[in-house]
This record gives sequence, structure tokens and C-alpha cells, in this order.
Amino acid sequence: MTFEIVGREGPRAGQRFLFGESPVTFGRHKKNSVVVASQLASRFHAEIVREGDDHVLRDRGSSNGTRVNGDEVHHRVLRPGDLMTIGDETFSWETAQVADTVADFPMTQMFVRPSVAKGPVLNVTVAGGGPVGLAFALLLEHLIGPQVAVTVHDGRWTREGSRVVWKDLKQGNVRRQQVVTVQSRQFLNLSEQIQERLFTPGSYTEMWPSGADSIRGYGPRNIRISHVEDVLLEMANESQRIRLVPGRFDAAQQQGALERSHVLAICDGSRSRTREHFADRFGRPDPSIYSLDGEQVEDIVLGLRVRSDLSDATTVLLTVAQNRFLLNSLRGEGFLNMRLTDEEAREVVGIDPVRQVFEQCIASRPCVMTRDGHGDFSCSTHSSLFLPALVKGSALWKRVREGLAFFGVAEENLSAVTAFRLSMVQQPRFSAQLRPATPSSPSTYGFLLGDAANAIHFWPGRGLNSGLASAISLARSLSSTWKGRPLRDADFTRHEAVMSMLQYRHKSRAWQAMVNTDQEGAAYTIKAGIARSMAAQDGDREADVKTLLERMGSIRSRLSARIAGMPDDADLRARLEGLDDTTLRSLVGGGQWDTLTVGGEEVDIDIFYQEEALSSSPAKEREAVGAAPARGNAP
Repeated sequence: MTFEIVGREGPRAGQRFLFGESPVTFGRHKKNSVVVASQLASRFHAEIVREGDDHVLRDRGSSNGTRVNGDEVHHRVLRPGDLMTIGDETFSWETAQVADTVADFPMTQMFVRPSVAKGPVLNVTVAGGGPVGLAFALLLEHLIGPQVAVTVHDGRWTREGSRVVWKDLKQGNVRRQQVVTVQSRQFLNLSEQIQERLFTPGSYTEMWPSGADSIRGYGPRNIRISHVEDVLLEMANESQRIRLVPGRFDAAQQQGALERSHVLAICDGSRSRTREHFADRFGRPDPSIYSLDGEQVEDIVLGLRVRSDLSDATTVLLTVAQNRFLLNSLRGEGFLNMRLTDEEAREVVGIDPVRQVFEQCIASRPCVMTRDGHGDFSCSTHSSLFLPALVKGSALWKRVREGLAFFGVAEENLSAVTAFRLSMVQQPRFSAQLRPATPSSPSTYGFLLGDAANAIHFWPGRGLNSGLASAISLARSLSSTWKGRPLRDADFTRHEAVMSMLQYRHKSRAWQAMVNTDQEGAAYTIKAGIARSMAAQDGDREADVKTLLERMGSIRSRLSARIAGMPDDADLRARLEGLDDTTLRSLVGGGQWDTLTVGGEEVDIDIFYQEEALSSSPAKEREAVGAAPARGNAP
């Protein structure tokens, strides 16, 4: 039987080397059989030798070790399909298809020079392995197959045997437990395999009615973000074309990787260091378009991890009827988001009980403070406690408790507290050539995806939906463009148009969720309206209850045909009667969700990629995604 070494990740991806009778050596020195470009490889790193009927991979005393299927080895008998990692490049040991591989070379030749098996390989580097980065990598593999090699970097990962996994809390990674709402316009454009793995029985619910983002009769789905991350990472672990690197991508230190890449997808979040490194290529974002009176509008939201006893129908009605609190959950468990006034935001601090100093970790990092055995909310990273919950009589904590009561949450069912800042900017461009082609390396194009491109308002899942749309667009663009020739600006006209449309639509909607207008048409922030209403001294409690009941009644009449089990006026009045006067005024003063703006025309990327959509194994019908169709409009 004849064997061959096949390049899987790195500059040798797609190249094949036939194994003869003599050893095959790997390393950076030019005298090696396979010259490895990685700076992590030693000059003479490893070799494959025949021992009897076996073929053995031996490490030659390398500095960084040799791995087979993720395990570090010194001496390993190879089996077909084994993946060998030398430095940061990967090769597989395969049974040779001699007729296809060696063609014009005699069988007695001990080593065959590399040849591309099925065409040029597109080398892609992804900075950031969250849901958007992983979905993009998996979509590329789905659409392009063996002609793509993807390397994904993320500092929140670690290696566990042959697998890459998420770090845990003790390793400094606070897993996100938020529930997000994924629209059918996005999840139906993922591969069938991704859909089947994500939407297993019990992993999601359909809490919200269908709307303008709902296609093919399927409504939005609530799913925990950590579940999405786990499933996509596991799928990437199973792939032979996706290489996972536990470590943050550093553009300044990894120029070698860029020189070998055709594409750099920047998916490392709204505070992306990679984007900042290439700011001269993408341009500086402009905050002025999202400003009032010359000051950029920013919301600060307190995230409360809770378990609610309310039905989904009641939760939807209460959420849409006001702008102070938003509960998104999965069978009652999720985050209750509380929009803060500027005065309340200044109270969101931690305190170190030992050093007796204030910590801004919860408001600026942000950290998650979980309830400890004493009932306090503590930050494991900074050893601080959430100050408002400690101070007897704290105004902010009283209002938190009011929100819990409004949404049917017992105080003991509040398990964690966090906070996050929300502000928007206008991004000038999303695609750019980062480096031109040279005689020895391809040109590299960079792309902003996910929150690195558009950070969206706090409606749970809005940022993920925008990010998935951007990943789907770029994957389709690359799959139709890649023919082995150098990439050009013109190849990404459709993708840049999609990104501009996503920015316009999602941010215009988000702006309406942050700003309101008075009777004279003057704009003001919703948080300012909440603050003014709470400060008013001449409130009329019964008038506030009546206003809220009328508001909820109008929403209920629109939703009752699509959501069963809506609460009646008696239930709603009883819930409102339990709130204090200040809370009632804040619910009235903040207004209700502008569902006219939330609904309406959406960004349909299929109009740009109709041929790709038809040829990319679109999702199966109902049995593939596991739910009965839902129809209707926005809440």
C-alpha cells in the first residue's frame, strides 16, 4: 500500500507528497523534504520513517513539539486520517490515490514534489472565534469544500487533549449565558448540518411572534448564546479544514500568517484590536450621526440573570409595552435587561471589601457578578462586590427589585448581575486590501464582520443576526469569486453593499430604540424621558395605571391571534398595582416599543446572491429545522 502526506492547514494546504522508501523530514531548513514556513517549527523538526510494516512519526527534539490529532507525541505509528501538526501547520497521513497523485512520476521515486490536488486553496485567517467567526468558517467549508483552509484564533479557548474548548471561569473566561433571538432569515441560510446541530429538541423556544425578519413561514427562535458557541466550536473541532488556535490573534506579531492568507476576517468584537491595527485601511468610525446636541448617545444597561415564573405570552406583552425593562428568556430563564438613567449608571460600581476601594469592573469590562454563598454579588476576577445590593436603602437596588416583581421574579431567583454600554458609530467601509501581492505571497483582503463591523442596540440577538448575515454574505461572495486568481476590490462589491445596508437598517432601528421625540418634534433620549418622569412630583397614580392598561390592551389585541394565553386586564392591573409610584411613572415616561420601526422592510441578502442561495444546499423544509411554521407581523 502506498501512502502520502497531504497539506491541510498553512502554505502547503492542498499539496500532496508521496511517501517512498526513504524518510520524509519536516522543518524550516531548506534541506528538509517538506519545508515548513511556520516560525514555531524547528529547523529539523520531525520525520516519518518506515519501521517494519509501520510508518512512524518521530519528533527530532523540536522546541515546540509535534502533535498527532492534537496530542503531543515523540514516537507515533501513523494510521490513515491522522492529523500531524508541525509548528502551526497541519498535514494528514493518507492512503495514496496513485493514479491521481503521481501520474508522471515513477513509483521508484522516493519523494514527489508537491502538486495541487483539486485546484488552488483559499487560505483564510479568522480573528475571533465567537458565533460569527465560527459560523463563517463552517459556511466556507460547506460552500467551498477542499479548496479552503481556515485558521481561527480566539484567546478564550484552551486545548483539552485533541480538542479545543472554551476556558472556564477559573481560567478567566466568563461564559455568556444570555438568551438571544435568532431570526429565520438568518438561521435558514446556515447549512442544514448547522441547523440540525443547533436546534435540537429542548435547546430553543419560539417566544416571539414572526415579523419582517421571518421567512418561509418560520418565526424567530430563542436560544442560549453559550449553546450556540458550544455547538459551533464542536463542529469546528470535527472539521479537517478548520484549524483552531487557542490564543488571541495579534496582527502586529503574526505578519507571517497574514502573508500566507488571502483573507483576514475580523470578528473579535466591538472593541476589536485587529480593526484598530488596520484603522488606516478601514477608516475611523464616525459617532456624530448618532449624537444629540453634539454628544454621542450611549445607553448603559444592567443585565440581571433571572428565572421568571411568567408565561412567554405575558413576558412578551410586558416587554413590548414599555422601554425600561426587557426580558428575553428560554423557558423563563434568561436576562432581564434594565435601561439605566445617567444618574443610575453612576451607581453601577463594585467595592473591594478588603482594600475598601471602588472598582469599575462591572461597568467598564464588563464583569459578571454572581451571587455567592452569603447572598452577595461578587466578581471572581476583581474580588469586588456589587455596591448597590450592599447599601441598605440604595435607590437603584429598590428599582431593580421593582423590575423583578413586575416580571414575576422572586429575589432569590436573581443569580447574577452585569452591565454593558451601548453606543453606535458609522463605519466608513467594511472591506479593504490589507497588503498587496508580492512574488512570494498573495494579496490579503480584510473584512469586518459581527460586532467589529456593527455593534447594535440591546434587543437580544440583534447583533448576532446582523453578524450572521455578514458572515453568510462574505462566505457566499468568496465561494463564487475564488478561482485561484488574485482577489480584487471588484470581487466584493455585493458584500460591501450588503454590509452598508445592514448598517443602515439595523442602526436606524436601534436609534429609534434609544431616542424619542416630544410633541414639538424635538428629539430626546429615552433614558432622559425615564429620568424626568421619575423626578416628577405631581404624578397621578391612577392615570398612570390607566395609560399602561390601555397601552397593553392595544398590543394584546394585535398579538392575541398569534400568541395564546395573553393575560386579561385583571391580571395586568394586579401586576401594576404591586409597583410603586416612581416605577409606574418610569414605565409611562419611557414609552412603548416602536413596533412600526422594528417591523418593516428588512435586508434580504439573497437578492445579491440568488444563484449562490440556490446552489448552497438550502435548508430542508420543516423536518430539518423542527418546528411548525408561524406567520404574522412584528409585535
